[in-house]
Formats: sequence, C-alpha cells, structure tokens
Amino acid sequence: MAEYKLAVTTGSMKYAGTMDHIYATLIGTEGQSERTELDKIGFDFLTDSTRTYTIKPKSSLGNLLLLQLEKDPFLFLPENQWFCSKIVVTAPEGELLFPCYRWISRGELVELRGGKAKKSFEDVHPMLIEHREKDIMTRKNLYKWEITDEKIPHHLHYKHVSELPAEVQFSMTREDEIEYTKKNGVSPGIELKFKGMVGSTEQWEKIEDMNDIFCFQKTTISEYVAEHWKDDDFFGYQFLNGTNPTGIKKCSKLPSNFPVTDEMVKPFLAAGCSLKKEIKKGNIFICDNKIMDKIPTRMYGEEPLQMPASMCLLYLNPENKLMPIAIQLNQQPSEQNPIFLPSDSEPDWLLAKIFVKSAHALEFESVDHLLGTHFMAEIFTVAALRNFHPVHPLYKLLIPHFEYTLHINTLSRINLFGPEGILNNSTLGYEGTKELVRRGFAQITYSSLCLPDNIAARGLESIPNYYYRDDGLKLWNIINSYMNKMMEHFYPSDADVSKDAELQGWIQEVFTHGFLGNKHSGIPSDFTNVKDLVKFLTMVIFTVTAQHAALNNGQFDYLAWVLNGSLLLRKPPPTTKGQSILETILETAPNIGETVKFATLFLILSEKYSDMVLLGAYPDERFDGPEPKQIIQEFQAELSCLSEAIQTRNAELEIPYTYLNPTQIENSITI
Repeated sequence: MAEYKLAVTTGSMKYAGTMDHIYATLIGTEGQSERTELDKIGFDFLTDSTRTYTIKPKSSLGNLLLLQLEKDPFLFLPENQWFCSKIVVTAPEGELLFPCYRWISRGELVELRGGKAKKSFEDVHPMLIEHREKDIMTRKNLYKWEITDEKIPHHLHYKHVSELPAEVQFSMTREDEIEYTKKNGVSPGIELKFKGMVGSTEQWEKIEDMNDIFCFQKTTISEYVAEHWKDDDFFGYQFLNGTNPTGIKKCSKLPSNFPVTDEMVKPFLAAGCSLKKEIKKGNIFICDNKIMDKIPTRMYGEEPLQMPASMCLLYLNPENKLMPIAIQLNQQPSEQNPIFLPSDSEPDWLLAKIFVKSAHALEFESVDHLLGTHFMAEIFTVAALRNFHPVHPLYKLLIPHFEYTLHINTLSRINLFGPEGILNNSTLGYEGTKELVRRGFAQITYSSLCLPDNIAARGLESIPNYYYRDDGLKLWNIINSYMNKMMEHFYPSDADVSKDAELQGWIQEVFTHGFLGNKHSGIPSDFTNVKDLVKFLTMVIFTVTAQHAALNNGQFDYLAWVLNGSLLLRKPPPTTKGQSILETILETAPNIGETVKFATLFLILSEKYSDMVLLGAYPDERFDGPEPKQIIQEFQAELSCLSEAIQTRNAELEIPYTYLNPTQIENSITI
C-alpha cells in the first residue's frame, strides 16, 4: 500500500478558514486514489495554518498529474468559502507543490496541477492536455470581453463587483477596511461633516480658508503645496515630479499658433539670451493641452462650463529651475486670447496658471491615470486569465501583478468614470470625460508606454532634477533584467516563443481587444523572439506597478489643495488682461462642497491598506524549482538597493520624491 502525505495550507487573510468538509483525490499516471476526506482530531483548515493528512491508495499512483479538491457543507452551517493557499504532496516519487491560491465554494470541483511551470507544448500526457484545454475553455466563458465604446479598449463584461469570480475579488480584510473608511471617512468624513462643509454650496471667502479642509489629514508635501502653489518655480517643478510627470516635452520649434516673441519673454531669460538661442540650447519646454480643444463640457446652472486648450512655455534657467514664461489659454491666437506673462498682475498670472493646471489635472486623471494604467492593466489581465493555464510560467509570473485589478476597475467604472461617478462633477462631466479618454487612447502607442522611449521622444533625457525619470529608468532596468533572466530560463530559444500557443493567444487578444487591432500603435500582435517578449513584459509590469505608483500615490499630496490642479473651474478663462482680481479666483474655484468632494476623492485614492503587497514581494509560492526562486531573490535585492539610494538622495532634497521608492510601490493596481 502506497502512502501520500498532503500538507494543506489555509490562507492568512480574514475568513480564509472553513468548518466544511474538504475532500481530496489524487490522480496519477497509474491510477487515482479514492475521494478521501481530509480530517484529523481538532479543528481543520483554520486561517493561516498548515495541517498534514494521509491518503493511502491500494497501490502506487505513478507520477502525480492532478489533485482534485471538493468542499461539502458541515451540518446546516451557511456557506463560508475556503481559501486554499497550497498543498505539498510527499509521494514515494518525491515532493510536489500544488499551488492553489484561490477561494473554493461548496459544490466546486477544483483540479490543481503540480507546481512546475510548463508551456502548453510541453504537456505530453493525454489527461494533462485535455485538462489544460478544458480549463482554458472554462476561463474564456468566465472572463468575457465587452464593448461599450468602439473607440476605447474593451473591458471585462461583469457590471458589479458582486458578480466577479471569487479569485479576482478583494480579500475580506480589504473589504472590511473599505467599509470602515466609508463609515468613518478615515476621520475626514466625521471631520468634514462636523465642520458643515459636505454639500455646502457656499463660495470660499478667503483662499487661506481652503487650508482648513483636512486638519488631521495633511502630509508634509500637501502642506508644502498649500504654502508654495503660487510660486513659478514650484509650478514648473510639478511638470517633472508632480502627479503627471509626462506632460511636457522639449520645444525644438515654437508652434505657429503660439506667437511668443523675444520682446515678451526677454525679461524672464538669462541676461543676453534670446528665445531662439534658448530653444537651440534645449532650454525651452512646452506643455500643450491641445487634447482639450473644443472638447464637450457640462452645464453648470444655466451656462456651459469652459475648458480651454492651453499652451504653456517653460524655461530651464541657469539655476536649473523650470519656470513658466508664457501662457496662452486657447489654441488659436486672437485679441481675445492674450499671451499671459509673469510680469502681468498677480491675479492674471495666477488665473492663467490655474487654468493650465486644471487642464493638466483633467488629462492626468482620465488619460494618464485611468486609461494609461487602470485600463491597460485590465487589458493585460483579462487576456491573461483567458489564455494562460495556471501552470503556464507567464501565468505564475504575471498573476501577482494583476491581483485585485479587475475588482478596482469594476468599481471605477461606476464610482469614478460612470454617469454618476465623481468625474461627472468635473468641468467636462461624463460625456466630456468619455471624449477625453477617446482622444487620449488615440494617442497611446507602444513607445509611449515604454519609459525609455517616452523620455527620449519628449527630449527629456538630460533635464536636471527629473527624479521621476531617474528613479523610473532604474526601475525599468531592474524589471527588464528580472524579465530577461526569467525568459531565458523558460524560453531557451526564439522557437519556444513562436510555438507557445497560449502566449500567442494572450498577445493577440491584447492587440485585438486592448488596442483594437491598430497596427499604428506599435503594439505587437504576436511574438517571434525572446528579446521582444522581454521588452513587452517589462512594459506590462512597469505599467501596473511603478507607473501607477508615480501617477496615483501623490494625488492627495498635490491635488488636495484645489487651486493647484482643480478638476472643476466654474468661470470661463479671462479674455483680456487687467480685469481679474482675487475675487475672480475665488469665483472660478470650486465652491466649498465641491472642493471637499474632490479632496476626499484624492485622499481615498492615496489610501494604503494592510494587505498591500509591495513590488517584488511574492507571498504566494507558485514556482516549484530553485531557478525561478533565485531570480526572484536577485530582483528583490536590486529593488532593496534602489530603495536605499532613493532614501539617501531624498534626505538632501527640499521636496523628497518618494513615489518610485520600491517600498511605496504596490505589486499590482488595487486602488
């Protein structure tokens, strides 16, 4: 009689354990065991525990192929799902890891494969081939694409988070923390209601009063913003290291519709310099919000709001500070569209900068953040779940970087991007935001998603004090090295890439459903070599970790002070100089209730949860074998070294740049 020891580990998250009956069946090349209840004296399957059980078939099962799990009710207790992390089977032939890492419900038959990663063409046993094909077909029925707009990427078909399969939902730990946040507002809810600010339609009486919104929720940077938001050098700094550090490019030639003259800007350039000379030296940069040109806006009262497509010229001065030197609030020059200068009255210049920052914030939130990270992540995730079997090396590699993404995106389509979502309260409203996403998607290319290419295309390789670039490129290289080692291990030759049907199915769906078959985007529709695969995987992991952190984590820091980047401006832009006063700024800014609503959004989007997993941390043991584990350890060591270097540099900075410190980057998009 053969003997098989099963070390069964229950997950550590809240409510992972169960009182139900758990049954296991082992299937091997020489037969299968009887369906055996895993039961010992005392409590089985407690949260964060491992217990060992024995199965004794009449004879050896040969090489183990599958492990089946079933869950039946205990007495009349209500359903409680069980989170099985992994099962390690000690067989006469040796030890084999069966990763699970999913919730199991009553009546389910879950079939697990051994932990060694295998591509589809490496399976030779008929039972494994059949199991693999059946599993992928099941996944394609479980995760379906839906088209809601022909001009934006397709997305998962589920309408509400309650419909999502358990394996992609938030943990109960996170659900409980979110529910606590809703009830207690992470303290701001109570604080704001106590102050009577929520829902207030009153206009701010003084700019200084805006500082009282979150007395107990300030950060070092949010306080710095409130103190320095008027400063030109801080205005310029934020284009490099603020919430959207990809919004400017080097100006090699002044646009014909932005008629800035030497005479206008000479007072703001170094002595003896001209605009033409500074452009030639590479010291002039531009933020062109032409994506906003003639974009739909919502009604505010009886009048439509306005969102001008502004243009801002910036100068890198001899002190290495990036300074705004000219702003035009609409694309077409005219007498009613003056070019504002730092020498104009303070209200005029502040108002011009406020409109630039508002356009920048709207584009950032809808295009760079929502579309450029969240929607991209959903493309990669849905295509992966539909095409990779859990034993595939790329499933094991990528799935930790896709955790909770489908849950948060399903929420976002309702609470952020939907007709009743928070962005409906912006200047653009729901329809304008949708149009902005369409326009933004038309501009996304493979190169724009790859940081080294993006930096080069914008001519920002050498501009000083660009910490997003410095930290980002180091992270890109670390991730690239990690991917290169992994792919060299799993794909010894280019031929292995070409004949991997599951890999080709994944990238084909990314190309077709994510980028709508647009060859001009540069997104590949297939892979023929390891080098191209490594670059694409680097982009995927960078996007869902580092890029999202750079765009998401500083929202409260930089945008809670509403005049530093408001999603709503209530008054039209000035058409003449000398007509604006301080009161004009207060009339243009959101009212008290609107300010509170946006600031609360930024606070929630910057929140961190106790089950947060950092970049490079892989608590789930999915790989069975020393080589992948060694590569992961090397990846983690490189991230640790980078973290130390960033902390050392930040200690010398007036404004520390922390968002790309690996200790601040989540392993997936979860918020």
